[in-house]
Amino acid sequence: MTSVMTGQQAPLPFIDLGAEYGNQQTEIESAIATVLRNSGFVLGVELARFENEFAAFCEAAHAKGVDCGLSALELILRAYGIGSGDEVITAANTFIATALAISSVGARPVLVDIDPETYNMSAAALEGAISPRTKAIIPVHLYGQPADMDPILELAREHGLYVIEDACQAHGARYKGKRVGSLGNAAAFSFFPAKNLGAYGDGGMVVTRDGQVANYVEMARNYGQAEKYHHVMRGYNCRLDTLQAAILSVKLKYLDGRNAARREHAMSYRARLENTGAILPAMATFAEAVWHLFVIRVQNRDRLRAHLAEQGISTGIHYPVPIHLQEAYTDLGYKPGDFPVTEEYAGELLSLPMYPELREDQIGRVADAIRTFQEEQTSAAA
Repeated sequence: MTSVMTGQQAPLPFIDLGAEYGNQQTEIESAIATVLRNSGFVLGVELARFENEFAAFCEAAHAKGVDCGLSALELILRAYGIGSGDEVITAANTFIATALAISSVGARPVLVDIDPETYNMSAAALEGAISPRTKAIIPVHLYGQPADMDPILELAREHGLYVIEDACQAHGARYKGKRVGSLGNAAAFSFFPAKNLGAYGDGGMVVTRDGQVANYVEMARNYGQAEKYHHVMRGYNCRLDTLQAAILSVKLKYLDGRNAARREHAMSYRARLENTGAILPAMATFAEAVWHLFVIRVQNRDRLRAHLAEQGISTGIHYPVPIHLQEAYTDLGYKPGDFPVTEEYAGELLSLPMYPELREDQIGRVADAIRTFQEEQTSAAA
C-alpha cells in the first residue's frame, strides 16, 4: 500500500499491537468493564480464573500470576531456596532479565554458549559448566523455539538439579508434543505487551507441577501473607493486576490460532528469503515453535537494517550485547571470546517484522528489500 501524501510505501511496523486490539476490542472492553463494576482490582476473581485457564493451557497443575517475567523467575528460585553461594546456569545470549533474576537472589549466573543451529542452550556446553555449587539450570526457549530439553533434563537428573524454563518468549510452543512450561520443575512466562500473549502493561506467570512452589509464590507475591495481616515470610508486592488478567483471559482464547498465523508467516519468510544470502532460523524437528521473533543472520547486519529503515521497514536486534559483555556483569569475570557463537551471532542477528496480522504482501516487501540490498552489495564487491 502506498501513502497518498508522500508517494512512498507506508511504514511497516516491527509489531502492530493496535491490529490485535481492533480484532478483539469488543471482548476486551467488556472484560475490563466487568472488572471495573466488580472493583476487585487486586487478586480479583478474574485473576484466579485466568490462572486456572493458563495452567490448563500449559498442561500444568498450577499457575500463579505475578507482575513480570523477571519476578516469576526470581520467585521460583527463592521457592527452591537458591541464594548466596549457589550457581545457576543459563544461556549467554538471553535477555538480561534471566541473569538479573539469578543475581536478585544472591546466586551467581553461570553462562554457557549456544547451539549454532537453534540458538538455544547447548547441552554439551551445559555439562561442562556444572559444578558442586550448581543448583539449577534455566534453559531459555529463545525467539519462541523450545530448547532441546531431553538432554538438559537428563543432566539435571544426574546431578540433582532443578530445571526452570524461561518460557517468556514461547507461550504455546511444544517440545515433542508437550507444552513448554510443563517440562521442567517450574517455568516463568512474561506478558509484556509485545509477547505472543501480551498484556496492556507488564505481567508474568509462574507455572509448575510443584504444589509447594505454587503455594510459596502465592504467598510471597502478596507480602508473605498466609491470610490477611498474617505474614509467615518476608514477602514482596508483585501481583498480576486483575485488569491485566481479565484482558489476558480474552486473548488466551485466540492464542493457538494466532501462533498458527505466525508459523505461516515464518514459512513464507523462509520461502521468499531463499538464495538471498541471509541465514534463516533453524526449524528443530523436536519443536513446534511459535515464532515470537523471526530472526535472520547477515554479515552486513547494520547496513541492511539502515537500508530497510530507509524503505520504511522496522526491525529489531535481539540482542546486540551478550550478557557477559554488559557493564552490569563485569564482576562475573568473563571476557570477549569466552562464548564465541553467542558473540559472533550478536553482530549478525536481525529480527524482521512478525505478528499475526502481517500480510503476505508485506512479507514480500521485506524479502524484496533484503534481496535487492544483498544483490547491490554483491555487485559493489565484484
